[in-house]
Amino acid sequence: MSHIPGVTIAKKKNGTLYYRSSITIQSKHVSLGSFSNPEDAGKAYQEACAILRERKYQLADYTEEFALDFSKFVILLNYRNTGIYFKNPIYMQTGFFYYYLAPDSYLIFDREDLFFYGNHKIQIRGGYFFICDYGSQYNILSRYGIKNYARKGIDYIFVNQNEYDFRYENIKVINEYNGVHAIEQNGHTFYECVIHVRGNLLVGRYPDSKTAAVAYNKAVDTLSANGIRRKYIKNYLTDYSSEAYHELYRHIQISDRVIHYAIEEERRL
Repeated sequence: MSHIPGVTIAKKKNGTLYYRSSITIQSKHVSLGSFSNPEDAGKAYQEACAILRERKYQLADYTEEFALDFSKFVILLNYRNTGIYFKNPIYMQTGFFYYYLAPDSYLIFDREDLFFYGNHKIQIRGGYFFICDYGSQYNILSRYGIKNYARKGIDYIFVNQNEYDFRYENIKVINEYNGVHAIEQNGHTFYECVIHVRGNLLVGRYPDSKTAAVAYNKAVDTLSANGIRRKYIKNYLTDYSSEAYHELYRHIQISDRVIHYAIEEERRL
């Protein structure tokens, strides 16, 4: 095989040959992918040259006929237009950027998140967006203080109704703590705390969300002491010292229904 520009031959462990395509622009080596045949590898290189050197193509020009993977296509266009290389399919705008999942699907983030998503690949699982970090998976909503158990439309909302817009101004956290939700009544706001056994038990109503969150933790401990075995996730509060937390915990009132709930009552439900 005569040499094809931008293409090198490699071998898998089983001895099968494959072809790597890459391009170097301003001393930066950019991988274009691996291919099963030299023709596609060479075509990917030619497409990259057209983007970077001839300044051809825009995002709307991509079709399945390209040898380049769409993510590489986005990366090269952004690199050409901004001079900044990201290993993920990021396309920068003024004040924000797109993270492309597919030609017709992208997430929107604030520019301050560029470094993070430039180095963390977004994955989708069960309709949620995750990143891997230090061997663990994290829902990207956690960056906004939203817990894994939070319910969209109840515990948090997308202000402009676009569920792909993750700019900070577009995500409003309504209920920060597990088992706690705000209730508006007669122009006043109070916080109701409930805990689920086989149905919802009312723990109590409180003047602020943090007090209600502590009440939930006390309800978890009370049910556990009564023999109820559930994998409840306690609320984690950072605004209190250990002494202040335990003082509030000791004095906070929870409902008698929770205090006296026992396995025998659970069986009667």
